[in-house]
Amino acid sequence: MRASRADSNVQKLNQLRKSNQKVKWRMSGTDKTKTGLDLAGPIVILVEPQLGENIGMAARAMGNFALSRLRIVNPRDGWPNIAAQRSAAGADQILEQAELFDTVEQAVADLTLLFATTARAHDQAKPVVAPEQAAAELVAHVGGGGGAGILFGRERYGLQNEEVALANRIITFPVNPGFASLNLAQAVLLIGYEWFKLSTGGALPFAMPERSEPASQHQMQAFFDNLVRELDKVEFLRPREKRETMLVNLRNIFTRMDPTKQDMHTLHGVVMAIAEGRKGPAKGGVLDGEQATRLRALLAEHGQGPAVPGDSSTVRGLARLLRRNPTDAERILWQALTRDRRFAGQFKRQTPVGRHIPDFVSFVHRLAIELVNPNESDTIVADRAGRKAWLEARDYRVIEMRVADVEGDLAAELDRLEKMVGWAKAR
Repeated sequence: MRASRADSNVQKLNQLRKSNQKVKWRMSGTDKTKTGLDLAGPIVILVEPQLGENIGMAARAMGNFALSRLRIVNPRDGWPNIAAQRSAAGADQILEQAELFDTVEQAVADLTLLFATTARAHDQAKPVVAPEQAAAELVAHVGGGGGAGILFGRERYGLQNEEVALANRIITFPVNPGFASLNLAQAVLLIGYEWFKLSTGGALPFAMPERSEPASQHQMQAFFDNLVRELDKVEFLRPREKRETMLVNLRNIFTRMDPTKQDMHTLHGVVMAIAEGRKGPAKGGVLDGEQATRLRALLAEHGQGPAVPGDSSTVRGLARLLRRNPTDAERILWQALTRDRRFAGQFKRQTPVGRHIPDFVSFVHRLAIELVNPNESDTIVADRAGRKAWLEARDYRVIEMRVADVEGDLAAELDRLEKMVGWAKAR
């Protein structure tokens, strides 16, 4: 057994890695912020592998399914092997801890359950099982404290008869009989997948994210009223005698969707972009007062319910929608805030603070600006009052600016804002 040379092998592998620092590896789907599973599993035994690349890819497949113990019998090109390290794509620890043996007998001496993988019938009187059956036995055996291993043969001709004879079971794969040969790493991956699936109960690493909460009837009605208003402008709902039937059909399209609040915000933006002939919100747009009031009535609905898990994505979506659809007053004030030396770089527009979205906010000065449109609905007024109370409870100052004042006397509003900023600095 050559396991005693493990320390020197690790040193050689580190030297080879340093000589190849120009090559950087990035695996799609690999998240270095997540902790991998540490499961007790079977030992993977590669018998006289010919190519370092195949050893590395086998190690990568092992890492995919939390198999950590690798034994290598008499590798043709020696060990350590830089080609293996390159192909492992980050599974370095598996290679560093790999054990080397001169013979198969030495490599399996301490095991109490051994499987041999082969695509050829060796005419030996022992059970032949598929990967999923083998995985079930491996999970039970290892779970009971037994040592288990899986033999994988050479790339060119697999395992010899006397090597298969050492195994308790034979694993073969349900593949095309006319093209049954598998790459070494593919064979390791298939076994690893079945074992891991049973060991973890088949749990997937992620699921569909939480949707935003369902749209309220008020929100759906506001959207539908706006849609009908725009359709009437282009005389879509005709002939007149079919108008009511068409409206019912249209409403049913949306109610069958079970839309969320975010769905309604998106659909509203689509309707407005089409109605105004814009190229889409990504190109920006300017809403008139009536349109801004309708949009904010829809968005104010979001602030009336309790926060829900995953709601931050909805808040960010609303912020993007507002940033892409500035009113005239927002555009004028934002240009002033970015160009005036008194405020440049100190404010952000439509940026979430918690689950709320002030029109403008300075995190440096803990100061929020709220624009007040004329003829606002009670819903919008209540939403702003709730947002103001929430911000003030967290030590933010809130300054309200009427749209008419911003458009009529911007200089005076900026002077008023300067005093608020000065007060914040003085604190």
